[in-house]
Amino acid sequence: MVKALINIDEDTNRLLAMIKAQFGLKDKSQAIEVLAEEYEELISEHRVRPSFLRRLKKLEKERKIRIGTIEDFDRRYGIKK
Repeated sequence: MVKALINIDEDTNRLLAMIKAQFGLKDKSQAIEVLAEEYEELISEHRVRPSFLRRLKKLEKERKIRIGTIEDFDRRYGIKK
């Protein structure tokens, strides 16, 4: 565990106190950890690799197969119910 001495303003201090109370945490360092975890989830959700985007663009250009309804799909591929 790394120890750090940080300077925070009054608003941040209040926010940490609210998070501490809301989650039933022991101290504000745990509140900072909760904030860091939430932020990590937030920024990692929106990241997409460029190779994936290139692959999507390539797939968009491919010929589409129209299957119509479920019955059409079943008939086309010989699926019997």
